[in-house]
Parts: sequence; C-alpha cells; structure tokens
Amino acid sequence: MPYINIKITDEQVTAEQKQQLIERSTQMLVDVLNKNPATTVVVIDEVNTDNWGVGGKVVTELRRQQQTQQQ
Repeated sequence: MPYINIKITDEQVTAEQKQQLIERSTQMLVDVLNKNPATTVVVIDEVNTDNWGVGGKVVTELRRQQQTQQQ
C-alpha cells in the first residue's frame, strides 16, 4: 500500500487545491510505479508557519518581511 505524505504550510490552501494534490500524487504513482490507485493513501499535513523554517528563519517572519517589501 503506497503512502504519500505532503506537508504544506497552512496558508489559504483550498479544498479544491488539496483535492488536486491528492489526485495528481496518486496518478503519479500509477504512472511511474504502476501502483493501484485504490490502495494508495495520501495524507496532507498543514503546518503552522510558526513551526516551519527556511534558511534559518521562521516562515511567519519571512512572510511579514515579504509583505513589508511589497508595500
């Protein structure tokens, strides 16, 4: 049983976008590994930006900096 775990930040991801992630990830395993889609599990974990870091910085702060630069 294939298992795919997608981790994304919790920033306005719609139900439709999540559905697309699930469908396309499943199809990728079908196409690449010939896996059965009926037994492919996809889990999406949404992580608060306070708990996600990039380049040594918390994403919440990076987003604030981006917004300030855009204004």
